[in-house]
Amino acid sequence: MNLLDDFNDDKIHLKEQKDEEILTLSLKQPSLFKIIIDRYEEAFLRKAKRIIKRDEEAEDIVLEAFSRIYMNARRFQPQEGATFKSWAYKILLNVTFTHYKKLKRVVMNTVELDPEFYEILPDMQSKDFEKETMRDYVASVLARIPDNLSQVLKRYFIDGVPQKEIADEEGVSVGAIKTRICRAKKEFKKAKLTV
Repeated sequence: MNLLDDFNDDKIHLKEQKDEEILTLSLKQPSLFKIIIDRYEEAFLRKAKRIIKRDEEAEDIVLEAFSRIYMNARRFQPQEGATFKSWAYKILLNVTFTHYKKLKRVVMNTVELDPEFYEILPDMQSKDFEKETMRDYVASVLARIPDNLSQVLKRYFIDGVPQKEIADEEGVSVGAIKTRICRAKKEFKKAKLTV
C-alpha cells in the first residue's frame, strides 16, 4: 500500500460523511468544501433556474449561495429537525429572491413602451407641460410643510388672495398673516431641499 492509496481511501471516507461534518472539516481544509458543492450544485441550479428562468444568472446565484454557505459555516448549528440541507436551501432561496427582486426592478425600469403609449405621453417641450410639472413640484413641496403654513402660501402666492382678505377669513390680524407667510417661505425652502 502506498501513500496515494491512503489519500484515495480518505477521499472515499469523506464522501460518506454527513454534510454537517464535511462543512466543519472544510473550515480547517477549504478544499473539502468541494464535496458539498458536488453534492448540491445540480439541485441548486435547477431550483434557481425554476425561479429566475435565466441560466447564466442562475449560475451566479448558485455561486453566491455557496459563498455565503461557506462564509457562514461557523454559524451553522445542527438542530433537531433542521439539517444542513434545509439551512443551505434557505440561503439559496434568500439569494435567489434577492436577485429576483433586483432583476424585477431592472426589468420594470427598462420596459419598452407600446407605440400607442407614446401618443398619450405629454409633449415635454411644451409650455403647458412645464407649467404642469412646476405645479406638481410646488404641490409636492407644500405637502411637506405644516397645513397652516402651506394653506397661507397657497392662498397668497398661488390663488392671489390679498393678505387682508386671508386675515379676515382666518380671524387674525394682517401682521399674523405676514408672520405666517414669512415662516411658510422658510419652511418651503427647507422642504424644497428634500424633494
